[in-house]
Amino acid sequence: MLQTPASFTPLMAPRPSPDARSTLNFIFHAGRLLVRETDLALPDAAAVQSLAFDQEPATPRLQPVGLLDERYCQAGWVDDEALAPSGYGWRGLRSLFGELDEALLGVAMRAVQIAEWARTHRFCGACGGGTALTPGERCFKCVHCGHMAYPRISPAMMVLIRKGDQVLLALHTQSAVKRFVPLAGFLEAGETIEEAVHREVFEEVGLRVHNLRYFGSQSWPFPHSLMIAFTVDYLDGEIRTQPDEIQEARWFGPGDAWPERVPHVSISSILVDAHRPGA
Repeated sequence: MLQTPASFTPLMAPRPSPDARSTLNFIFHAGRLLVRETDLALPDAAAVQSLAFDQEPATPRLQPVGLLDERYCQAGWVDDEALAPSGYGWRGLRSLFGELDEALLGVAMRAVQIAEWARTHRFCGACGGGTALTPGERCFKCVHCGHMAYPRISPAMMVLIRKGDQVLLALHTQSAVKRFVPLAGFLEAGETIEEAVHREVFEEVGLRVHNLRYFGSQSWPFPHSLMIAFTVDYLDGEIRTQPDEIQEARWFGPGDAWPERVPHVSISSILVDAHRPGA
């Protein structure tokens, strides 16, 4: 499962004088990562210098991310994709699954969220004033009204419904991945994760469930989700899909043709494979 590697240590403050030769630079435009076209390497010090980040001291476009095997990692962004240095190009993170080193990709999944948080909080969302980093925290604070803004994290439930030796999988209407997967949905304000499971299951497929069991979680930066996965047991009801959310939902059992196996990039594929017949 794609995640931050164990050898990574987060940092809230930039290193005063990092070694430019060993620094890992995660630079983004519209969520796409800047990589060298020939070998997908991250931009070196010369490429980053060409972006002239140091000419905007009031707008810290380079943010500390952490240490990967003691190598300093920083994230930044540019507003114009034409600024890519010669020999470099922009690649969506999904397109790098299986191509970029897994540890680097795991850190990139964190870095893109930090870069987007910094890009969208240069000014206060309450009064429009300028913001400044809060020492010791991943937080921008308005210099006028004191409003504080942390990186956005959107919790979402994922659930696999079990009915005897069958499980329910669905084809989501708006999903970028067109295959049968577990149900998923974002939490509402004031809602517990358990309440979200019951609500989303009933809204999307018209079923009632019980016996919730925690399965696992994963940070998923499309754009800033925290996926929290469960298994539940079917209680009652007939499948009745919500058309704007679910294109099709059905039970898969031992005698059925299951969705093809995919690499374990996301917790969704791990959850499904853990319940395949013969698993």
